[in-house]
Amino acid sequence: MTSSNEALAQTASSADAASDSTEESGAARGAQGRGTPPSDTTSWRSRLYRWDMKASPYAFIAPFFIIFGAFSLVPLLYTAWYSLHNVQLANLDGQTWAGLENYTNLFQSDFFWNALKNTLTIGVISTVPQLAGAIWLAHMLNYRLRGSVVWRVVVLTPYATSVAAATLVFVLLFAPDSGMINWALDSIGLDKINWQESDWGSQLAVSSIVIWRWTGYNALIYLAAMQAIPADLYESAALDGANRWQQFRHVTIPMLRPTILFTIVVSTIGAMQLFGEPLLFGGVSGTKGGSEHQYQTIGLYMYDQGWIVGNLGKASAIAWSMFLILLIVAAINLLISRRLRKSQ
Repeated sequence: MTSSNEALAQTASSADAASDSTEESGAARGAQGRGTPPSDTTSWRSRLYRWDMKASPYAFIAPFFIIFGAFSLVPLLYTAWYSLHNVQLANLDGQTWAGLENYTNLFQSDFFWNALKNTLTIGVISTVPQLAGAIWLAHMLNYRLRGSVVWRVVVLTPYATSVAAATLVFVLLFAPDSGMINWALDSIGLDKINWQESDWGSQLAVSSIVIWRWTGYNALIYLAAMQAIPADLYESAALDGANRWQQFRHVTIPMLRPTILFTIVVSTIGAMQLFGEPLLFGGVSGTKGGSEHQYQTIGLYMYDQGWIVGNLGKASAIAWSMFLILLIVAAINLLISRRLRKSQ
């Protein structure tokens, strides 16, 4: 009887050991998982695994680089090649080498410097009120208002409006005889202004379109930055006796410096590329920027030289000049950002 019990105990222990070894082998296989290659490195599964781990990241990002190369990099390089040649729109195959002649003629042209001056002027007139109004709107929306979501949608509505629709509305508002702006000026005893023919008047009119379209967009950027400011800073300022204006001046504005710098750079880039608003505002003389080129921007000047005059070589030189100016703006942004980080 004793021997039979011992035999049964040995059988049970061997079964437990076998089950334990089975569980350990299963756990080992489970631990191996998908992130570890098979132990047999010479098998086709191992080779497929290694190829998948190396090639998959490149396959995921390949569509972006293909689209970027086809629609951005290749046209950019081709434009650089055109800027070094005499190329006419009517005879694309008859291009001749010109070297830096297009750039030399461009920098000696009064029309180019006039377009650059108009671009900078319109950029300043539109950017400063736009960003100031955006900060004010964001400050108002940052407090607990009733229907804050509705107000945010309303603020963003002008940005969602097309350039053509917005500009046509402003053309009616700034009409010389029947426009609402001149009607308002006449009602308070001021002389009417021919907005399309006036130097400063035309630039103010174009700037007002830009301000109307982009203020709400920048306001939402500032609002997102304001909501990321720790509430402890405002509580500390309130305990020190600071009112809302002092809190805005000494807490909100310093914390918004990186965001303000970002919006200034983006607005500057947008001002350098300003095209649709002045083109549609001028009507028949839109490509010329008015009868005396009083609001012709660099974008309009490039379009006029390339598609109206037909000088693609000069138009390409204008495009690359814009690109170099934007690089200078980006370099200034980098320097200011480093200064701000060091000061903090």
